Amino acid sequence: MSILTGQYSCLESLEPCRPFTFSEVQIATQNFDESLVIGHGGFGKVYKGTIPNGESVWDVAIKRLEANSNQGAVEFLAEIEMLSKLRHCHLVYLIGYCNEGQEMILVYQYMPHGTLEHHLHTRGTPLSWIRRLKICIGAARGLDYLHTGAGVKHGVIHRDVKSSNILLDGSWAAKISDFGLSKVAPRNQPRTSVSTLVKGTFGYLDPDYVLTGRLTRKSDVYAFGVIMFEVLCRKQAVDRSLDEEQWNLARWAQESIKEGTLSQIVDPTLRGKISAKCLKEFARVADWCLQSHPKQRPTMGEVVIALESILALQDKSNNTWQSGVTIFGRQVPKLTFTSNTENSVGSKPLKSLETYLNTVGGSKRRLRRFDFDTILDATENLSEANIISQQAYAYIYKGSLENGQDIEILERGSGYQYIMNEASTLVNLEHENLVKLFGYCITRVKVYLLYEFAPYASLYDLIHDHWRAPLNWDERYKILLGVARALAYLHKEAPIRVIHRDLKPKHILLYENMVPRLSAFWYSRCSAIKDPDSITVFRVHGTRGHMAPEIVSNGPLSTKVDVFSFGVLVLEIVSGRDANYESLRTDISLEHRVWRNWLEGNLANIIDVRIVGDPSLMTRFIRIGLLCIQEEATDRPTMDEVVVMLLGRASLALPIPKVPSWVVEMNLDDTEDVSFEDYNDYVSFEDYNDYSSDELVHGR
Repeated sequence: MSILTGQYSCLESLEPCRPFTFSEVQIATQNFDESLVIGHGGFGKVYKGTIPNGESVWDVAIKRLEANSNQGAVEFLAEIEMLSKLRHCHLVYLIGYCNEGQEMILVYQYMPHGTLEHHLHTRGTPLSWIRRLKICIGAARGLDYLHTGAGVKHGVIHRDVKSSNILLDGSWAAKISDFGLSKVAPRNQPRTSVSTLVKGTFGYLDPDYVLTGRLTRKSDVYAFGVIMFEVLCRKQAVDRSLDEEQWNLARWAQESIKEGTLSQIVDPTLRGKISAKCLKEFARVADWCLQSHPKQRPTMGEVVIALESILALQDKSNNTWQSGVTIFGRQVPKLTFTSNTENSVGSKPLKSLETYLNTVGGSKRRLRRFDFDTILDATENLSEANIISQQAYAYIYKGSLENGQDIEILERGSGYQYIMNEASTLVNLEHENLVKLFGYCITRVKVYLLYEFAPYASLYDLIHDHWRAPLNWDERYKILLGVARALAYLHKEAPIRVIHRDLKPKHILLYENMVPRLSAFWYSRCSAIKDPDSITVFRVHGTRGHMAPEIVSNGPLSTKVDVFSFGVLVLEIVSGRDANYESLRTDISLEHRVWRNWLEGNLANIIDVRIVGDPSLMTRFIRIGLLCIQEEATDRPTMDEVVVMLLGRASLALPIPKVPSWVVEMNLDDTEDVSFEDYNDYVSFEDYNDYSSDELVHGR
């Protein structure tokens, strides 16, 4: 079932489609009167008609197959089969059909506003940015419902997603239509694809599908990315009237993003009406959908979450911009916030959050409350120049307080339960290798958390940014030892027992003298029980490439999930490889690669070539990493034991890691088909409103 179904609750309880006689259709269309033709496509003409509905009549759209049509019985039956099983408020509703003799006719719910394509490219209908966003969100919800198979046993790949197949009802709600080319694929087999003849519409076709013939959900995602740029730029997917380099909208838009000229191709009627952050995020999501490799694209569920966040950002931006800010050359006024936090907090969730943050930690460890003016002063009015990191739902600013202290300020507009989790965890912990949270600010629509500034950014930046000087071996060792000590503290020594649940390089911040500090406790779990292994959870959270096997199999979980993630971290630091990149963009994970080379004695294929150090010591660390990523949680050491291993001499004997079953069965030359991926770039099923990409709030 779709992760979004529960939230939107828009499955429609309508009667199943019924057969119509040909005479009924003739009466409905006044014998196919040409004046009632409202459209024409590959199937044939579409007529507006009326059918009895109790004591009233129902406006309908009637699509009649023409003899010379490019489509035929296969597409006709596919449409009936799909839409008779699927009911969702963002799918067009099939009322019935007629199949008499040579006649093949479909009867649909009438859409007063026609197609999105018609309004964008034919009528030139004035469409506000908010309306365009809502149309995109509706269409994305419909596609997510199809892909995740809500209400049916299989998921559906549409295969012809385009603006002319997005219909608009009387309230401008988007409805996905035209299922003649759609394909069914098992939703419970995420590593499968459908091999098929390439069909679709030029300009929207997934290049990978064209080259390989393998159809996946991500082919629909690609087409949706094209639609997003259509909506933003009001330009057709393919327009040969333009210069050759501008024929293909997707390619043109992506090049404009790279060159920093996207604002020049945005629909002129929108200029001055889109906030800078909103434009950047919208373009980022559209570009994400258009990635060349299907595995690099988001799921439609992730697209929905991102678009919802962008809509919220746009809705709120009119009340949060600073006076004098220039957007597309226009001055945008800013609502002035009062310094009184009590007066500035609007919604009930924010009021509850303020009360919580004001009391968490008790009288001795209470967080300091800052007013919004201090936030503005510290960040030069939340200047974009001060942004040091951004994700779909959060911005991190560098700031400076009046006393000269450099700080990091995290800005969020949602996910308040995770903010409470972060605050309640960190306020009760004190360790050299944990990030320091010391204050907060709440306005009408945003929450700001204040941390000590990390001058060396994150471990990820220093390992994987090859433009930086590489970390030497002593620095890498110091970082590993610090992180291991932090986890050992969390698991056994802290006043509360904590499972972090999302350890990765982006969540390890580096301070003076390369002291590492573990951050991002949004998804952590705490317990007062002395035995930390008794802490269990049954929700999936984590980042692909770093998650223990038991997380993927839905728990129950223990501190050993952090041990597994630490093992992956060891392998990343020693190899210089990105575990998440390996998992998403290659056919084998980092753990697979290291295990195979370890078994074959090819250590030169594992160790980062930029490291100069004792090979035997690096071999020892690889063994520690392999011990931590054992398949069975009970075979992994505790973090206390890992600290001892890291401090031990090279001569100290270490256990021999057991070889996981998946290593024995695999081969480095094995490849996989492009897959249906169920939210596995960044996995979080507990609150789908707040997180969807593979970046967490405090990630870099």
